[in-house]
Parts: sequence; structure tokens; C-alpha cells
Amino acid sequence: MRCLAASLLFLSAGVHLMAADPAGFALTVSAGATERKDCIVEFALPEGLKSAPVALTDASGKRLPLQATADGKACFILPALEANRSLTLEAVAGADLPQTVKAEAAEGRVAFTVQGKPVLTYRHAKTPLPEGYDPAFQRGGYIFPVFAPSGRLVVDDYPPNHKHHHGLWAAWTKTSFDGRTPDFWNMGGKTGTVEPVAMEASWSGPVHGGFRARHAYLDLTALPQPLKVLDETWEGRVYSLGASDAKYRVLDLEIRQTCATDRPLKLPKYHYGGIGVRGHRAWDGQGNMTALTSEGRLRETANGTSGRWCHLGGRVDGEPAGIAVLCHPSNFRAPQPMRVHPTEPFFCYAPSQGGDWEIKPGETHTMRYRFIVADGPADQTELDRLWNDYADPPKVEVEIR
Repeated sequence: MRCLAASLLFLSAGVHLMAADPAGFALTVSAGATERKDCIVEFALPEGLKSAPVALTDASGKRLPLQATADGKACFILPALEANRSLTLEAVAGADLPQTVKAEAAEGRVAFTVQGKPVLTYRHAKTPLPEGYDPAFQRGGYIFPVFAPSGRLVVDDYPPNHKHHHGLWAAWTKTSFDGRTPDFWNMGGKTGTVEPVAMEASWSGPVHGGFRARHAYLDLTALPQPLKVLDETWEGRVYSLGASDAKYRVLDLEIRQTCATDRPLKLPKYHYGGIGVRGHRAWDGQGNMTALTSEGRLRETANGTSGRWCHLGGRVDGEPAGIAVLCHPSNFRAPQPMRVHPTEPFFCYAPSQGGDWEIKPGETHTMRYRFIVADGPADQTELDRLWNDYADPPKVEVEIR
């Protein structure tokens, strides 16, 4: 996934990187103009340190888990840092790093927990259909369930009034390919579908657990057989923020799409299609769900507007809970237009609202979103802070010692 640190500087201090001791480096983290709290920070590790299990310590000796990844980066959670201040952290070798976030893979799915509490499940294999559903609706390659820290469920799966909705999922609706118009979203029309292809990886860790999987967009109207139009990769991370005392859960999802042929997939202007969220079934019906956008718009006026984030919420077992979707500023047409359904608990970031566009051969269309799942009503100030941490994380300098 893209490095979350906006700026990175290596200070070699006269030591060749390949000769660096596995714990022989320090970080200087700069907050920038905003106060930081429980902030996810990622940076590139110098060569020679990639496989070393390390932690970071501050001047008081407090130890912060540091998790390296296969692509040569490392990630940690910055507990707190005042605006316009910096913090130096020393690397520690051989640290004991318990796996706070655990991924359990079984039967075509990966379930994630934080300190033993369930957070979400990525369902790669096609899931069983409710009784009476047409087989065309059967789907894999989505996330369900998703839980708030209290354990309350915040999403739905296979709702009867929109059988093709699934927790957190993605598909394109109005498309054009080779003169045909496959609809990958409305699977009941049997013109297009999204198929799971391969579960490539899953992992546990002290900072995050995650998964990587591949899907295929199939044009079912092609003859003599369905034709693969897009290849899609999902990479997700569940973070350990707050651990057992967490006020919210955090999921990062990066979706990468490339053309599977030498022709583009054209996407005409349309009011929905992209990353979707289907809220809890109890939120269905007029007045049962709330919505709040980064621009302060409520459900009644949010649809068709653009926003850096949108929160959906409602009561679950008598208590408020909700899920917010944060749109990364690097996304196409960010801040993206939004579809907020007037009577059903459905949300979608829909870039096609902005006009015709296409995914071209040889290019990668990348979508990045952060999901915040919390108990209680929407908190605009807190969501603004969390979006800023996502969009403009602290800057990191690495000094080799």
C-alpha cells in the first residue's frame, strides 16, 4: 500500500545503509500544524533493516511496536504529539512484539480480531445465499461482518430489498465495453458479475493484520463465453489502535484495478457505483439511519454532493453505532461525489457522478479508503481529525546510526 508518510529523508551519518545494524536507526517524527493522537505512521526502512523485528522507544523508555512489511516499509501507532512539535524515537532490536491483531483464515474467509475481540471478516469465497434467492446474486470478495468496539454489528449482507448489497463491497454499475453494457453491480440483471480469483495473503501483527486478494470483473453478455474485463486487487489492513480500550476500529482498504484486455472499460455518468457500504438492517426505512458528511450535510441533503468523509449510523440493540468512510485525497475526483440513499442504509462513493470517464489499458485505477467503526453518534470534530491523519500524516526523518 502507498506509504502514508508524506515526506521521508534519509540521513546516512557516514554509515553505508547495507552495513547498518538491525536496530541502528532513529526516527524524528514531526506533527505538522495539527495535533496528533493515535496516528498511523508508515515509512520506508533502509536496506539491511527490512527483516529485523524491532520496536521504538521514546525518551521515557515507553516501547511502541513497529511492524515491518514485505515491501520494505514499517508502520507504528504514534500515541500523541502536539501540533508543531517533533519526537525522536530510537529503534530497539529483538523486541517482543505480541500479535495484537490476529487473522484467522478458514473456509474461504479471513476473520480479524484485536486482542481477541472480533472486528471484521473478509469473505473471499462465494457465500451461501438466503433461501429463495436467484443463484445470480451469489457473491464473494467482500467484507462482512463489521463490528464496533462494543461488538455491535454495523453492516448487513444480502438484504431482501437489495439482494446485491454486501457489507463493504465494490463494483461498477453503468459501463460500456466493446459496444456492450455489462452491469457488474446489479447482479440480478445477469449482464455482469465480480468473481473471487485468488486469496494471495493474510497476516497477523502487533500493529496491523491484513489480507490481499484478487477478483475479476466478468462481462456476462460477451459471446461465446463470459469475458474478463478488469482485474482487481484488494489489500486491507485492520489496525491495533487503542487495543482493548479502543473507542473505534480502523480498516484501510486499497483497491487496484487494471484492464484485462487491450480495450478500455468506459464508465458513463451515473449516480452510483464504486465502493459501497450497506448499513445494519435495523437502519432500513425512513428515519432509522443518520448520515453526516465532512461538509456538515445531513442525510436529507448529502446525496449528490462531494465530501472528504461520510458517517452512517443508527441504533443497534437500542444503542447508537456507526461507520464512517474516509476518502483519500489521491483518489480520482477527490473529494468524491456521494450516493446517500434516502430510505435505505446505503452509501457509495461514486466518481461517475462527475461525468464520463474510463479505465485505460496499461494504467492502474487505485482507490483508497479508511473506515472508522465506532459506538455512539457521529463526532464531526473527531472525524475531521482522523481524516487529516489519513490524508496528511506526520513527516518522518530516518537517521542511520
